[in-house]
Amino acid sequence: MKKWIYLTAMIMMVAMVACNGTKKEESTEFKWQAEQFADLRILRYQIPGWDELTLKQKELVYYLSQAALCGRDITYDQNYKNNLLVRKTLEAIYQNYKGDRTSGDFKNVETYMKRVWFSNGIHHHYSTDKFFPEVTSEYFSTLLGGVPAGQLPLKEGQTPEEFTEEITTIILDPTVAAKRISLDPSSDLIEASACNFYEGVTQKEVEDFYAQKRLDDSLSGKDIRISYGLNSKVVKKDGKVTEMVWKLNGMYHPAIEQIVFWLEKAATVTETPEQKAALDKLIEFYKTGDLVAFDDYSILWLADQNSDIDFINGFIETYGDPMSMKATWESIVNFKDKKATERTITLADNAQYFEDNCPIDPEFKKKEVKGVTAKVINAAQLGGDCDPTTPIGVNLPNAEWIRKDHGSKSVTIENITYAYDQSSLGNGFLEEFTWSPEEVERQKEYGFLAGNLTTDMHECLGHAAGQLLPGTSPDAMKNYHSALEEARADLFSLYYIMDPKLMELGLIPSMDVGKAEYDNYIRNGYMTQLVRIQPGKNIEQAHMRGRKLIATWCYEQGKDEKIIELLEKDGKTYIRINDYDGLRRLFGELLNNIQRIKSTGDYEAGKELVENFAVKVDPELHNQMLERYKKLNISPYGGFINPVLTPVYENDALTDIVVTYPDDFTEQMISYSNEFSYLPAR
Repeated sequence: MKKWIYLTAMIMMVAMVACNGTKKEESTEFKWQAEQFADLRILRYQIPGWDELTLKQKELVYYLSQAALCGRDITYDQNYKNNLLVRKTLEAIYQNYKGDRTSGDFKNVETYMKRVWFSNGIHHHYSTDKFFPEVTSEYFSTLLGGVPAGQLPLKEGQTPEEFTEEITTIILDPTVAAKRISLDPSSDLIEASACNFYEGVTQKEVEDFYAQKRLDDSLSGKDIRISYGLNSKVVKKDGKVTEMVWKLNGMYHPAIEQIVFWLEKAATVTETPEQKAALDKLIEFYKTGDLVAFDDYSILWLADQNSDIDFINGFIETYGDPMSMKATWESIVNFKDKKATERTITLADNAQYFEDNCPIDPEFKKKEVKGVTAKVINAAQLGGDCDPTTPIGVNLPNAEWIRKDHGSKSVTIENITYAYDQSSLGNGFLEEFTWSPEEVERQKEYGFLAGNLTTDMHECLGHAAGQLLPGTSPDAMKNYHSALEEARADLFSLYYIMDPKLMELGLIPSMDVGKAEYDNYIRNGYMTQLVRIQPGKNIEQAHMRGRKLIATWCYEQGKDEKIIELLEKDGKTYIRINDYDGLRRLFGELLNNIQRIKSTGDYEAGKELVENFAVKVDPELHNQMLERYKKLNISPYGGFINPVLTPVYENDALTDIVVTYPDDFTEQMISYSNEFSYLPAR
């Protein structure tokens, strides 16, 4: 799943605060935002079209949704080996502490617990830096002392005092697990990262391990196109490097057993034979851990084009691994928005035009674009790495050879983008950071359409475009792969959002749609996304790096022509595009450069591009952005409370699945921990 802009995809959370315009009827009754704390907002989303589904379709969504919730613990453990220990400790305090619960210190611990839920662990979901409760170790020890020992996740033979020392060190010591993902090329990426995909091994040992595995498989005639390491943890046992595979009767067995249980129930109410075949193969993959079965599942999933209900479930994205190999568990359950899908069908039907006219060298273009399909969906349940934060666009599968030979499936999640849009109305963001009233009005008029359309193209066309040259490894970019791939897909959509072809196809009413997107993207990539970065920190997250790379490179390359210009007004910095056609030309040039880097596996050129344009932050501009943003009282990150699906029975016969929309984040997280916690704390 390529998460645009985790929306992740094209202009991620800043789309939340920048796209104030929408052609949809605004809701005045539904409460889109539930609460706000730290740098986070908790939002709600609706499921439009639910009542139009048949009972069988609702039943299928329900089973898939249960499976989506059963993998929650896996994501926590993958992010850091002690995350479940921390979460269960915090929940034990929250549910059992009888002391003063009104003090500022207790509220700080409560906020910390919510941050852990939001990020599926103790590291910020975007920066991947460790965060802390704003309390002393003495106060935290007092809290633990107020909880019955039987409610705490002590290991066998451990005293409460020993446990207190252990857990306070894990939570409060800044030197312990300081960063979930380190992309610093000067360090050993594995040793510097706290993610739980490797243990007791170095980066070189892992690289050598998989190089030997590929060689051995090649010599024995096995399929070496598989995504090596996708579903396993690499450890050293008795001095030997080996894998612990995530499968039934393997690592994460208790959670996977529950996932399989619900998927098997889903397989009894599928809409089409193709959908059932895909589900059966996914179940086989969970049972065996065989990556050939996963590729077979991906191909079958692609072949299911006639079902309205769809899902993502499994070990999918590798953003959480500094080596870009191991996949974090995630799930999205959804169904088609048939009316909105018309625009994505138009894009997919013209995929060959976009490939043929893309401004990249002919040798890097696909001669024949196969199997590109796209649709607009409404999410019904989010799980794992997609909950509470979720992408707004998805393009799968990720395996390059499958994309080339069989195509890809793309979605834009309309009810999520709409929730972001509605929750941002009237927050003052545009007025604060936009240079002119004309830009503000253009954004209000066309921002929602522009954001969704660029997400469509990013996922449907951008990730599907281009090809690797024979002999180029899909892992050649290593720690720079994700940033370069997201930048490549962004550039593809940016180049075409200003193409007259879109007007010809009836997708946009005016080229002002493209201008609105250019304004928003450059403003975000160069300036406003900096509000997500802590002072003194570099940019680490892949999508942010991609946006920064594009905005900075284009500014520098077009400086002599003043294609993009930095302006000052009342002591505030603004950015303005003077030449939209010139900017489109620069987008095309950079797209060609990045495609060449990817197609040829030019690691050094990719490294130079990212390190020079995507990582470093101007401290003066950064501080100004933070000060201006703070006055708006807007949290830069948003996540969601899931709707609740409840079966209704009459005389043991299922008669309906009812949707309700809770608004208490804490209540939902506690209920998930009580109902869907299958893995031990240690």
